Amino acid sequence: MQAAFMNSPILTVDAVLLTIANNELCVALHKREAEPFAGHWALPGGFIHTQEDDSAKAAAARVLRDKVDVESPYLEEFGSFSGPVRDSRGWSLTLVYYALVPVVSARITLFPVNRLPNLPFDHGQIVSAVVARVRSKASYSSLPVHLCPEEFTIPELHAAYELVLGESINMANFRRKLVDLDLLEPVPGLLRNAGRSRPSQVYVVRKKYRDRLSVRDRGL
Repeated sequence: MQAAFMNSPILTVDAVLLTIANNELCVALHKREAEPFAGHWALPGGFIHTQEDDSAKAAAARVLRDKVDVESPYLEEFGSFSGPVRDSRGWSLTLVYYALVPVVSARITLFPVNRLPNLPFDHGQIVSAVVARVRSKASYSSLPVHLCPEEFTIPELHAAYELVLGESINMANFRRKLVDLDLLEPVPGLLRNAGRSRPSQVYVVRKKYRDRLSVRDRGL
């Protein structure tokens, strides 16, 4: 029994927290305090607490709260990364979750997703895989809306979609997409000025889509 316990895999969660800063899609990193790789930039992560966490998702939410002081209403499982060589402490498995947020705490530092420092473990591979998933999912879902503040205009949401997808989106097509998604609820009487253009209506996300996605059959 002792040998079986010693050979048990290391079980962790890692969180890929994406946001927009300086007109770029960025990922939140923090400096590891413990070995291995103490002092290196890494994804927020930690061990699963079997006596405390009801699920891996609960563990990921706890890690975000405790390590980077972030609460995300939308947190989605990406998948797992495992093997005998990804962690020097032994055979390990990590469950990866990702979240999109409009703001981040002062306890973390942001890096553009296409200009990352050297990351420990397989965190660079994890970020690349999650960004590819997010870009694919953004083409047919409401996912980028979680990068916007609670109240926003359609031009602001349009800009978030373009940053996530990395390409220009025809505004007329985008407005049709929003109708299909049935995502937005106007804030009565609230308009926002944007430069020389006429004031834009301010919207919020419908309540049923604040912690889950609205999807449509086809992309933009």
